[in-house]
Amino acid sequence: MKSLKAILIITGITLLIITIFVSLADRQHMVTLKTDNLEKKPLPIVLHHYQDSDCGMVIDSLEYASQIIAPNGNTWFFHDHGGMVSWLNRKSFKNEAILWVYAKDSKKWIDAKKAYYSRDEETPMHYGFGAYEHQKENLIDFKTMELHMLRGEHMANPTIRKQLLKGA
Repeated sequence: MKSLKAILIITGITLLIITIFVSLADRQHMVTLKTDNLEKKPLPIVLHHYQDSDCGMVIDSLEYASQIIAPNGNTWFFHDHGGMVSWLNRKSFKNEAILWVYAKDSKKWIDAKKAYYSRDEETPMHYGFGAYEHQKENLIDFKTMELHMLRGEHMANPTIRKQLLKGA
């Protein structure tokens, strides 16, 4: 009798725990990919509801957000421009992709390849690249930013960080 009661209690607790976890997972519905973006326009990102496609962290600010759209309309989201460049470099469609970044100065989505980038900002993954629509002193173009990122010449590299902050 006691063992039956113990089994029922353990089963009840197990079902409660499973129900709680399933409920939490259903509420999260984290977005890592949107399909059918055939217009290839930037999609609205719901903060705390989208995940970075490179590192998996939750996107909690648009300040350094970016998007990649493949030729088939698949759209991936990022919270650090450096991570976006790194992720894209590993894809077969990298030369045909459409890239959008959120510009810090104009507060709107712009073509990443036409943006200008800082190198020494505190970004979510510490790469340091902030995107701007308008050119100003010490900003670099997309190709230069991409080259720095792929060479490891970014703020996450302690040697480069020291050099960049020393010059600031």
